[in-house]
Amino acid sequence: MIQLDTASPVPPYEQVKSQFARQIADRTLAVGTRLPTVRQLAAELGLAVNTVARAYRELEEAGLVQTRGRAGTFVSAAGEHSLQRAQQAARQFAAATADLGLSPDDLLHIVRAALTPTQPS
Repeated sequence: MIQLDTASPVPPYEQVKSQFARQIADRTLAVGTRLPTVRQLAAELGLAVNTVARAYRELEEAGLVQTRGRAGTFVSAAGEHSLQRAQQAARQFAAATADLGLSPDDLLHIVRAALTPTQPS
């Protein structure tokens, strides 16, 4: 389900969060799907429990998952709404950049740069 790249400069919690977010966005994880427990996933990935807990907390803050106490953490129906909002924002961004005369390659370059975590100087 989740694969860590130990050579990546991206922190493990961010890798966990982004992979779950991608799986929710592409509907690999459907609304209502129960995620592994924090402890279970931490053990599988060889991470500290707090690392996985942070990823889950940030996914919940983004509205992609919902924690139901002892019942577990589930893919939220709000994640579907978040995906629709992101698609709308992407269409608006594409239209705005087209008005500026930027090419699709320029647009992709800008988005990739915005998504790349910056390293502290």
